[in-house]
Amino acid sequence: MQIGREHGFETENYEYYCGSMWRKESGGPVEESIGFWGHLDVVPLGDNWQFSPYEPFEKDGYIVGRGSQDNKGPTIGTMYCIQCLDELGIHLKHPLRMFFGCDEERGMKDMEYYVENYPCPKMSIIADCGFPVCYGEKGIIETNLVSDEPLSEDILSLSGGTASNMVPDFAEIVLKKTERVKAALELLPKEIEIEEREDSYRLTARGISRHTAFPDGGVSAIARLAKGLLYADILSDEDAEKYMYLCEAGQDFYGRGLQIQCSDKVSGKLSCVQSMFGRREDGRLFMHFNIRYPIEADSESIISAIEKSARRRGFSQELIRDSKPNYFDRNHPAVDVLTDVFNEIAGAESEPYVMAGGTYARKLPRAFAFGMGIPGEGLEHPMFLPGHGGGHEPDEGLRLESLFKAMKIFCMGLIALDDVEI
Repeated sequence: MQIGREHGFETENYEYYCGSMWRKESGGPVEESIGFWGHLDVVPLGDNWQFSPYEPFEKDGYIVGRGSQDNKGPTIGTMYCIQCLDELGIHLKHPLRMFFGCDEERGMKDMEYYVENYPCPKMSIIADCGFPVCYGEKGIIETNLVSDEPLSEDILSLSGGTASNMVPDFAEIVLKKTERVKAALELLPKEIEIEEREDSYRLTARGISRHTAFPDGGVSAIARLAKGLLYADILSDEDAEKYMYLCEAGQDFYGRGLQIQCSDKVSGKLSCVQSMFGRREDGRLFMHFNIRYPIEADSESIISAIEKSARRRGFSQELIRDSKPNYFDRNHPAVDVLTDVFNEIAGAESEPYVMAGGTYARKLPRAFAFGMGIPGEGLEHPMFLPGHGGGHEPDEGLRLESLFKAMKIFCMGLIALDDVEI
């Protein structure tokens, strides 16, 4: 908000759940406005960073730091777009207002609060996806499966993953020193690191992080560790039984292990990522799942199938949330107008689409996502290693040339949208 005021914006704070800014030249009633929404919160750091994640720097036309791409860069870009139109004297029929929240990555309680207590714009656009228009988003289920019986005392500690919406890139288990454990160490796969301590062994596995909405290419450190432990027969029979279900439930990224695989023509296949696990204070094993289900799927049936799977294997389910899908009318003229603007400027032939990612659009009325990511324009710089640079990945980066291009598309899209009945 302070940055906005420095650029000539008026601002409003909604009890610290979120804020907004607007220019006097383009201001007006919220109910008649086009609203733009971005988020300032970020996912946890994860592992394998080369650079200091909270000390952003610019190098060779890139900004590197957690949140640069998701979603602080596009949020600041939106602010400049509104300022640009005013400074060029382009006054639109619809007032423009920018909103920014701080709970997008952890459930969107900020948007729920705003919608319950304040008027919403006539149309809302979220700059938190790739161009052109994303008119639909899959539903999101977050749930825990918890073992009925505790793990044995041979397992001193257990942890893996850092956030619900990230493929886990780190997992570890600390085992008490026993003859069984010592004899099995040499059978562990080479990718599992062994640290010998005075009275225990710490075993760690690393994976490749991805956003759970787009898990292809990711490697689960939890699955890698669990499979290695079972292969080496390092666990007691009781613990191994629990780990067999852990491996079964998280065997792929499409829910086959839980028997919830499904798809539809609108949004494609369900995705299911076992993103965290650990040992609770009462000794019970828990595993957390982040599930993106198709728009036409029945979430109650999915939740029921998970419950049945868990019960058969001595686990119970703790449902955290079921965030319903978002669907903005594909035939609304705004969808085609903005898509056409992107294609003309970018020289592309892209179509509006539905995605597995979740944005503020699912919590707001009359909302869809538009940019600011440009398809096909990656982070082409040697400082970005494979599996690095993207949103939710280590060394998250933003190519400034792509952002500036996206801002031009955004401005021209707003001008074209002004002739549409919203």
